Amino acid sequence: MPLNKSEIATRIPHAGGMCLLDMVEHWDAENISCSTRSHHDDNNPLREAGRLGAACGVEYAAQAMAIHGALTAGLAGDSRPRAGFLASMREVQLHVPRLDDIVDALTVQAVRLTGDGQSILYSFSVHGGEKLLLTGRAAVVLDADNIQGRQT
Repeated sequence: MPLNKSEIATRIPHAGGMCLLDMVEHWDAENISCSTRSHHDDNNPLREAGRLGAACGVEYAAQAMAIHGALTAGLAGDSRPRAGFLASMREVQLHVPRLDDIVDALTVQAVRLTGDGQSILYSFSVHGGEKLLLTGRAAVVLDADNIQGRQT
């Protein structure tokens, strides 16, 4: 079931201009595919010196993972999604220097590779049309505040 920007914004902590995704195109228990044109927005909060570097695509992917977590929490019967924190990025490859000059809409995809009650490992990719812009893997720690509390 597709979700629009306002439906996304109610499910993730990113507000206003920091909600970068325009649409969830498709999702299931393991995958999510989102689209956006916010990389063209002159007021994009990630822009610096009038440009949007390709590394900012990691934030787009992180938001796709966040909405995926919120949506799959409902599948698991959780009344509300658990807070997740990006713990590490691995094998990030940037195939372009910047995103703001990509004409096509961005397609942001994330695939849940593995996970348990404490963390989730995703792979992700960002495309502009058929062109691969960046890829990588991300580890998300769930309820990090609770984990820290147990260690002290």
